[in-house]
Amino acid sequence: MAAHAKRVALVTGGGRGIGREIALALAREGCAVAVAARTTREVEAAAAAVRLAGPAALAVPLDVTDPAGVTRAVAHVADTLGPVEVLVNNAGIAESAPLLKTEPELWERHMKVNATGPYLMTRAVLGGMLERGWGRVINIASLAGLHGAPYVTAYTASKHALVGFTRALAMEVSGKGVTANALCPGYVATDVVWNAARNIEQKTGKSFDEAVEALARINPGGRLLQPAEVAAAVVKLFYDDVTNGETIMLDAAP
Repeated sequence: MAAHAKRVALVTGGGRGIGREIALALAREGCAVAVAARTTREVEAAAAAVRLAGPAALAVPLDVTDPAGVTRAVAHVADTLGPVEVLVNNAGIAESAPLLKTEPELWERHMKVNATGPYLMTRAVLGGMLERGWGRVINIASLAGLHGAPYVTAYTASKHALVGFTRALAMEVSGKGVTANALCPGYVATDVVWNAARNIEQKTGKSFDEAVEALARINPGGRLLQPAEVAAAVVKLFYDDVTNGETIMLDAAP
């Protein structure tokens, strides 16, 4: 494991929830971690916590849908911490609506953040990974990227796109020291679930707790995943030199 320590990692959507836990987990493994997100206050707070857990951290305010901003951010990380060797594409959005109420703007938002964002981020760091002969691209997808789900057509389509992107990229980098994999969790105990539960509460008359329980039952294991469980799966892939092109289901088994 020591051979993988002191790598430079960049985690998008790292200001809170799953991304924050991933950043902390990689820092504990000895990585210098750049924490990227759109909200400056959140990303700075997360980076401060990461500094306490690992060798170095950098707060990077970033909109992953902005090509020029992505280029600047990756260069800033390279100048400050070193070239990015571990990229975790975690930034994402999840909004619900029946298809007939899914306006083009909602559709485009999901595609830009959940699919185009990882493409832009990966393209910005991949050349250096290939030159150095080592790299990890870890995409946080979703069970929705493997199966259909009602009322989230835009989200489901964007996560299917991310899974397809991962599989194609893995074929390109096979045998070159770089791996690309996707983690596919179900519902995780984050703001996404709390917001969904509040939406269910408003529309169905169920209590907030009943709505959360209903979402948890959708997971194969019948419970919500914790952000730390997703982070642990990222750490496992960090140390894994073999697994490539996989879509790994996190099934919340008891």
